[in-house]
Amino acid sequence: MATGDLATADMVLNIGPQHPATHGVLRLALTLDGERIVRADPVIGYMHRGAEKLFEVRDYRQILVLTNRHDWLSSFGNELGVVLAVERMLGMEVPIRAVWLRTLLAELGRVLNHLMFLGSYPIELGAITPIFYAFREREEIQAVMEEISGGRMHFMFNRVGGLKDDIPAGWPDRTRAAVRRVRVRVRDDIDALVRGNEIFRARTRGVGKLAPELAEAFGVSGPIARASGLDVDLRRDEPYLAYADLPDDVLRVVTRTEGDCLARFECLLDQVYVSLDIAEHCLDVLDSLPVGPINVRLPKVVKAPEGETYAWTENPLGINGYYLVSRGEKTPWRLKLRTASFNNVQVLAELLPGELLADMVAILGSMFFVVGDIDK
Repeated sequence: MATGDLATADMVLNIGPQHPATHGVLRLALTLDGERIVRADPVIGYMHRGAEKLFEVRDYRQILVLTNRHDWLSSFGNELGVVLAVERMLGMEVPIRAVWLRTLLAELGRVLNHLMFLGSYPIELGAITPIFYAFREREEIQAVMEEISGGRMHFMFNRVGGLKDDIPAGWPDRTRAAVRRVRVRVRDDIDALVRGNEIFRARTRGVGKLAPELAEAFGVSGPIARASGLDVDLRRDEPYLAYADLPDDVLRVVTRTEGDCLARFECLLDQVYVSLDIAEHCLDVLDSLPVGPINVRLPKVVKAPEGETYAWTENPLGINGYYLVSRGEKTPWRLKLRTASFNNVQVLAELLPGELLADMVAILGSMFFVVGDIDK
């Protein structure tokens, strides 16, 4: 019998339910024809904790505890959507110092998030060294974030009307020094080691190409969408906090057109430099602002007036949105959460078919998601 006449059957291979980079518990059910993927089904729900239902029985201060945790690498950004929504419904004007400090902390949180993926992604391709550099730089940022908020992962620093506490004495100078150190070492160590590495480029260039039409159809956002040429960034397009007051040469939207694994990694890496520039600019503005309040005095129980609103922000992994419906109580009647990771992962069902099994881990790791952000 000729080789071409052999009867073959597709094989179903389970990847998981453990994500190779341990960003959460995910299962991929792959159907293979030899070494080629012909079908991919992301199976989610292993970490489901019912966050949206928990929101409904907690007041707005307690909700912030929960929003810290669905994307545990973007906790400060997660808090922002809730407080912005409630403040909008209250018609509240937040003190200017709080606005700029929130912007600063949001960008420092973005750097923390991106450094995690910049370190963990090369591990999936066999390079262990970058993770040590990435965690060294994360510790620089963590130190100043912990000093101002008291938290390392779940900062719980936002409040309706502003922030929990004012800046500690000398904190801006220590933060500025940390930002400068991180910028130099990201460039000299992580960037120089990984971006031009011929093995890394061979494993990522031209692999897992995500067409802009497909990304848009699935609601993919953040660095993944921008790596496919979708020039969308809410900080510029629908500015909130102090983003509208940032100069164009500071708030730059990093895009690529290739849409492959390498483009996604480079977008993430270049975004770190942009966030550090924004952080330095915010520090300069804070130095020039007069001493004043950091929050608005509120009653012990905050009740959002009856109505509804939608607040979305540019989280590190993409668009994060909260649809708030209030009936005038201290708890929301409904708080619907739109997370970035959910859309970024559902496109895998269209992205993986046709790719080689050997490239699956490279593609999966380049989608930059947190499974808690998918399962909510």
